[in-house]
Amino acid sequence: MSVIDNHAADSRARRAVRTSGLQLACLVISVGFFALPLVYLALQAFKTNNEFLNNPTGLPHPWTVSNFSDAWNEGDFSNEMVNSLLYAIIPDVVTLVLGVFLAFPISRGWFKHSNALYGFFVFSGFLPAGLIPLFIEAQKIGTYNSRIGYLIMTSLTGAGFFFFVGYIKTIPREMDEAAALDGCGYIRYIFTMIIPQMKPALATFGIFGFVAGWNNLILPLVMLNDQSLWPVTRGLFSFFGQYSSQWPLVAAATIIVALPILVVFAILQRNLVEGVAGGAAAGSGGVAVRQNPENTQ
Repeated sequence: MSVIDNHAADSRARRAVRTSGLQLACLVISVGFFALPLVYLALQAFKTNNEFLNNPTGLPHPWTVSNFSDAWNEGDFSNEMVNSLLYAIIPDVVTLVLGVFLAFPISRGWFKHSNALYGFFVFSGFLPAGLIPLFIEAQKIGTYNSRIGYLIMTSLTGAGFFFFVGYIKTIPREMDEAAALDGCGYIRYIFTMIIPQMKPALATFGIFGFVAGWNNLILPLVMLNDQSLWPVTRGLFSFFGQYSSQWPLVAAATIIVALPILVVFAILQRNLVEGVAGGAAAGSGGVAVRQNPENTQ
């Protein structure tokens, strides 16, 4: 019996070694595809233009940081950075709050056809954006080439709604009943009890929403004609067209634009996997049975 056990243990050990080797190979390939281009871009940002033309694949010699200051000044990134922060943060916060207020009654089954409504919202997330109708509508209602209009257009998305419904279902209903007995109002209950319980999910889709708002290029190209309203992506697009022959300057500008995303991810990355895993695991079970909403008023 011990010989059979030893043989089985050896087989498991060999399979574990093969699996570890496969994982290592996948990791190396992934690093090669994603990290090496970023490293190459970062190295070019520290070269002079003449050095880049003479040695485009070597290390910088000497190293210089003047490209960053030149790109910052020439590209007017100070004003565009402020615009991008507004366009990324305000719609992100509005979308998260509205998503929680919409997901809570649906997760509790307060509507007559909660499952159908839930399915409709999930399905609508897979539909392509109607850019041309949105452009015509913006011109008709006066939100074209307007900071306020752009914020309104980007504040009514619901990327995290599916996960919010699943995440709220993990919050015990006993909390609703206890809050109702204590006389806690609906809005106060959402802000003081539900939202604090959803910090991992909110952080996760806060990152996704911030990155999507920061990287948005097509919508600013179509909706924002005034240069003073441009975000950094629109400014980088114009900067590239103007300085396309000076690759070290373009590389420095690209790093300037990408740096805030890296900072946000570094701050909130601990909640990223937890929020996605928790919302996805709970979101596969459908919507709960309908309850009377008067219990939490």
